[in-house]
Amino acid sequence: MNPFRPKATRFCFLFIFYFSFFISVQAQSPYALKTGRELAIFGAGAATGITALVLEKQVTPLTVAQINSLNRNDIPAFDRPATYRFSHTYDRLSDVTWASGVAGLGLLTLGTKPMRQDWKTVGVMYIETVLLANGVQRSVKNIVQRTRPFAYNPDAPLAEKLDREARQSFPSGHATNAFATAVFTSEVFRHYFPQSKWKPVVWVGSLGLATTTAVLRYTGGQHYPTDLLAGATIGSLLGWGIPKLHEVKNRSDLGQRLDVQPWSNGQASGIYLQLAVFSR
Repeated sequence: MNPFRPKATRFCFLFIFYFSFFISVQAQSPYALKTGRELAIFGAGAATGITALVLEKQVTPLTVAQINSLNRNDIPAFDRPATYRFSHTYDRLSDVTWASGVAGLGLLTLGTKPMRQDWKTVGVMYIETVLLANGVQRSVKNIVQRTRPFAYNPDAPLAEKLDREARQSFPSGHATNAFATAVFTSEVFRHYFPQSKWKPVVWVGSLGLATTTAVLRYTGGQHYPTDLLAGATIGSLLGWGIPKLHEVKNRSDLGQRLDVQPWSNGQASGIYLQLAVFSR
């Protein structure tokens, strides 16, 4: 028996390289933030917001004489029925349904693991959506200065008709925000859970709340149908567009990372290699 055999085995023949390749598929966020892009979007949101504030100072309230001279027959036939509507109750309920849509987005974000792990990205995108939505719709309001339908209704209080907001009907801010939230929520959920059977439920639920908000604004005498359609269009475009801008391209491509570490169990040594593969 060769007395050197154990030592040689320990330091030479048992010095084996163990190559262990483990394929670990890890979830990749469907969205990515980029500093330059986010600064540009936030800048655009701030610019439209400041523009809206400047324009708002130029909006003068209706006078009593102007209110008395209003004639609902001057309103296009499609919008005219709104002038017969007025209700504080429906007006307040529209705030509830809009807030419910925002709460739904929050619950999905915090209640689902992929979205909860990516809450900062979702949060930044939603803030950008809201900033742009409100900056755009309020700027247009203050340029158009359309008289709200309740101003034509003798049942509405004179004090509300004399308020500056009585001339900020087009487009609907509630519809803009509600549909921006609804489409944003549905699009984000669709991308985080592309195979989920709950996608139609999320779409129907979120758009249902947004539509209810719009209907309540109409029945409350706050907006004409065209105001609501315009707001829904603006909100939907931004609710879809902001996530689209942040969508990760070529998500089906596999990315690889090789991890190399020394390995030893006290009797033998080697190298441990792990190949991690990243995909959707």
